[in-house]
Amino acid sequence: MNIDRIISMVIRRITFRATDAGISKGIELLSRRGKREADMTPEERQQAAKTSQDARQMAKNTRKAMRVTRRMR
Repeated sequence: MNIDRIISMVIRRITFRATDAGISKGIELLSRRGKREADMTPEERQQAAKTSQDARQMAKNTRKAMRVTRRMR
């Protein structure tokens, strides 16, 4: 294995993790509607937690569907 392939693998892994972290943060931000947790009422916190959980489940299902469609090619 040459050094170019190893570097490409490492960069690909880092890029994937950074993208995944960014998507997770974005989902959390959207579920809170841009508010900080300290500025939210208890009802808003509860709703944000539920929205965040639903968004994570939807993202999980989307990733699963993407894997299935890749295998069908």
